[in-house]
Amino acid sequence: MLSKPKIKDMISLLKECYPEPICALNYEKDYELLFATRLAAQCTDARVNIITPVLFGRYPSLEDLAGANLAELEEIIHSSGFFRAKARDIVAASNMLLNEFEGKVPDAMEELLRLPGVGRKTANLILGDIYKKPAVVVDTHCIRLSNRIGLVDTKDPEKIETALRKALPPEESNDFCHRLVLHGRAVCTARAPACAECCILGICKKVL
Repeated sequence: MLSKPKIKDMISLLKECYPEPICALNYEKDYELLFATRLAAQCTDARVNIITPVLFGRYPSLEDLAGANLAELEEIIHSSGFFRAKARDIVAASNMLLNEFEGKVPDAMEELLRLPGVGRKTANLILGDIYKKPAVVVDTHCIRLSNRIGLVDTKDPEKIETALRKALPPEESNDFCHRLVLHGRAVCTARAPACAECCILGICKKVL
């Protein structure tokens, strides 16, 4: 694990490189982010951003999604992969939101995890981006970079989340995870990390 001073320096450097740590998924409503994130499982954000305008154009309300014909919904989201399971989860979660949460995506981890198809990654994204609460979104970029940099030494998402919650200032955690995604796509890629272009080169365990 990196020292606190090095973590502080890394946060500052990433802020300089990525001043706007926004989510890559496009959405307007809270449930749209929820379902876009579900579609993003085993699928690229770019592909999801192509699918969601069609999806939410065809089903413009939560009530419409709750009553969607599964075969039609599956056809719309087919290119995201695992479309049958994703379609079932979207319809079931829409009904649960309407019946148990008055049509509002809940703002507590325990309640979010009750929704079909929602795991800790999705729940943390909702808590951080929608409700501006401290959150640690552990996706593939976070797993790869956290290990490379020296923040963690495990591939287990829950252990990484726990470790990062301890290491990061709560007010920085959500934006930090977004910055890791941006850095993982632009510089620290899976196959060929461009270390010479890395803004945190002097901190990274891979180099040191």
